[in-house]
Amino acid sequence: MKIVHQGCWTRADRAEGIWPRLPFDVPPGTSAIEVELSVADPDAVLDLGCEGAAGWRGWSGGARRRYAITPAAATPGYLPGEPEAGTWHVIIGLHRVPESGVDYTVTVRTGGEPAVEPDRPAPPVPQRPPRRELPAAPGLRWVAADFHAHTWHSDGVLTVPELAARAVAAGLDALAVTDHNTVAHHAELADVGRRCGIALIPGQEVTTEYGHANAFGDIGWVDFREPAASWVTTVAARGGLLSVNHPLAGDCAWRHPLPARPPLAEVWHSSWLSPVWGGPVSWWQAWGTATTPIGGSDWHRDDGTRLGEPTTWVAVEAGADGPDLADAVLAGLRAGRTAVSAGRDAPVLLPVGGELVVLGAPGALVVGDGSRRAVHSDRDTISPAGTGGQVLCDHDGRVFSLAGAPR
Repeated sequence: MKIVHQGCWTRADRAEGIWPRLPFDVPPGTSAIEVELSVADPDAVLDLGCEGAAGWRGWSGGARRRYAITPAAATPGYLPGEPEAGTWHVIIGLHRVPESGVDYTVTVRTGGEPAVEPDRPAPPVPQRPPRRELPAAPGLRWVAADFHAHTWHSDGVLTVPELAARAVAAGLDALAVTDHNTVAHHAELADVGRRCGIALIPGQEVTTEYGHANAFGDIGWVDFREPAASWVTTVAARGGLLSVNHPLAGDCAWRHPLPARPPLAEVWHSSWLSPVWGGPVSWWQAWGTATTPIGGSDWHRDDGTRLGEPTTWVAVEAGADGPDLADAVLAGLRAGRTAVSAGRDAPVLLPVGGELVVLGAPGALVVGDGSRRAVHSDRDTISPAGTGGQVLCDHDGRVFSLAGAPR
């Protein structure tokens, strides 16, 4: 059976609602669903997703113009499974609509055997570089993590196994896989992580034009169409952690009002290209440095972005490893035990047992709460500069590392 929706979306439509829902009926016993979007104006940017009769089935944003769902397989970003009978909806995101409007055609086919992208062979597991041993409080150890990366389940180019192999080669112990508005990748993470020897953290980048946030943990899908305040309460109620992403990053800077702030913030994002630009630190100080800082590369493809740059260091229970490491990393985040550096081998500021250990930054300053401390050697232990988050920088304002509030 074929259903066709045609029309013209205008900016007036967009003002009334950003996410139109186009209904179609799925009869009992339907074997598959295929959806195609055709847009007349190449300057328009329309997103694409699917809501089944029983709940959310996936999202591809602007990365794809077609998806298919079958009992055994689905287009990356979508959940496979029996197409349950009832009313389904094609979800459209009116991201960029030209002044003249945009003509569109959405074609839905039910039944048949639509083509689905085949899995690519998993690459061999690469050799991991030697781990960096950092001083930690008794019973803890520091692990290297990147809390923002994408796969072909949204707008990245690599499969989950391919991304995991890249992360191992980069020397990471943990990687959060945070595809946009979907959790279709979650089903792969545990097995791939075990094979590659890396903790793959379930994540979802809750994505809107007024800001993005990463929801961490195996907590199910978070509805990006709800107000951002509900993301905070929903993620917390499900036992996850929410982070405001790249709050100063161009057209996706954070602009959502929040009566209650989430526990994490991606203060250091790969778009922070100049370490003398004080914007991210000033945002963190204004937001409140009691918020735990993390970093993310936001890796999508080989465009100059590098996995693990910046590197987030998380202090985890010393015995946590293998399948338990992902939960231990989330526990470390929940406890606020983080530091962020430009890379895995870069100078770093570590909160250790109520003090601060500085590595690789002689002559630098530790700044916090309006006071500062001098760093005298390549490895120095100093008292915190106040009670909030800490910044390691030089006398010219160049930022080397961030550390969460001393615990």
